[in-house]
Amino acid sequence: MADIQSFTTILVTNDGMGKSDPDLQHTLAAKYFQLLVEDGKRPGAICFYADGVKLVCEGSPTLDALRALQDQGVPLIVCNTCLNFLGLVDQRQVGMVGGMTDIIEAQWKADKVITI
Repeated sequence: MADIQSFTTILVTNDGMGKSDPDLQHTLAAKYFQLLVEDGKRPGAICFYADGVKLVCEGSPTLDALRALQDQGVPLIVCNTCLNFLGLVDQRQVGMVGGMTDIIEAQWKADKVITI
């Protein structure tokens, strides 16, 4: 039987994972993305919006892992409205700037949606 991998979209809505100390949130997010790289798990897309866009910007501890996922062909969709609202347009380091329609499209294509 062939190995069938479903199309999973990951939604990143916070500047880190969970609700805790910001350093712990960043550590958890960096570990999460690094494990995706190491385990060879390829989501169909990772969408960043609200405070989640901060993870694709200068100084984020997740940049190396996100760059590796992007290099492996994982689309990183970053909300343009959020970047503008937070004043982070010029600080984005990875991902493609998109709109809410791009995020909705990634959700509808997905067999599974995970929010972190």
